[in-house]
Amino acid sequence: MLATLYGRAVDAESPAPILGDTMALQAVRNIDTDFTRVGMKRGDAVTVAMRAKHLDDWARDFLAEHPAAIVLHLGCGMDTRVHRVDPGPGVHWYDVDFPEVIDLRERLYPARDHHTVIPSSVTDLTWLDRVEGDLPVLVVAEGLTMYLKEGEGHALFRAITERFPSGRFVFDAFSRRGIKWQKINRVVRLAGATLHWGVDSRADLEAIDPRLRVVTELSAFDLPGYEKLRPGYRALVAVARALPFMRRMAVFYRLDFPA
Repeated sequence: MLATLYGRAVDAESPAPILGDTMALQAVRNIDTDFTRVGMKRGDAVTVAMRAKHLDDWARDFLAEHPAAIVLHLGCGMDTRVHRVDPGPGVHWYDVDFPEVIDLRERLYPARDHHTVIPSSVTDLTWLDRVEGDLPVLVVAEGLTMYLKEGEGHALFRAITERFPSGRFVFDAFSRRGIKWQKINRVVRLAGATLHWGVDSRADLEAIDPRLRVVTELSAFDLPGYEKLRPGYRALVAVARALPFMRRMAVFYRLDFPA
C-alpha cells in the first residue's frame, strides 16, 4: 500500500507526470515513515502511474455509459481514485479496505458527497450488506487479486455478480507463473506478503460464474507510456513483449456481466 502510494507521489513530483496525483504527494509528506524502505525505486514510479491511469480511464469509460451507478473500490489502500475520477452526483462510490487503512484515509483525505468508506476485509462478504442501491456496478481492484486465495477471489466475484443487476470488473492479475516468481518482486518481498491467486486465461475468469464475460485483456507490457521509461526498463519491456509467457505474467482485464 505504501509502496504504490509512494510511486504515485514520485510521479506527481516529476516534470511531466503521468497521473499527477498531488493528493498522494501530500499524503506521503504527512505520513511519518521512511519511504525508501518500501521497495519502490523512483524509476518504478512511471509503471505505478501508468497502471493507475489505465484503470482510472476504464472507470471513466464505464461511468460515462452509466451516470447512475455504484462503484466498489476494493482493497483501496491509500489510492485517491475517487478524487481523480471525480464521479458525478448519480454515482455512489464505496472504498473498502482493512479498518486501519480506512482510519488512515479518513485522517488524511477529505470527505466528499456520495462517498462511503467501509472498514472490512474484502473477503468478509458481510460488507456487501452495507452497499445501498440496485444499480449497475463498477468494481475496481488494482493490485488486489493476486493477494487473495483462489477460492476467496471466486467467492468475492460471485457474490458481487449475484448482488447487482449488471456491471463490470476492472482489475489486474498475475498469471500462475507470475505467482511462482513472486520472490523476485521487491515490493512484495520487503512487505513480507504472499501472493496466491494466478489467472492464466479468460476461461479461468469466465468459469467463476456463467454471467461473466471477458471483454478486454491487455498485457501490462502493452500499456501506453512505456516510452517514458529509462532505457534499461524499455529494454526489459521489449524482451517481455517478445516472450509469450512473460507477456501473460501481468494482465489487465475488463470483465462484464450483463443484465
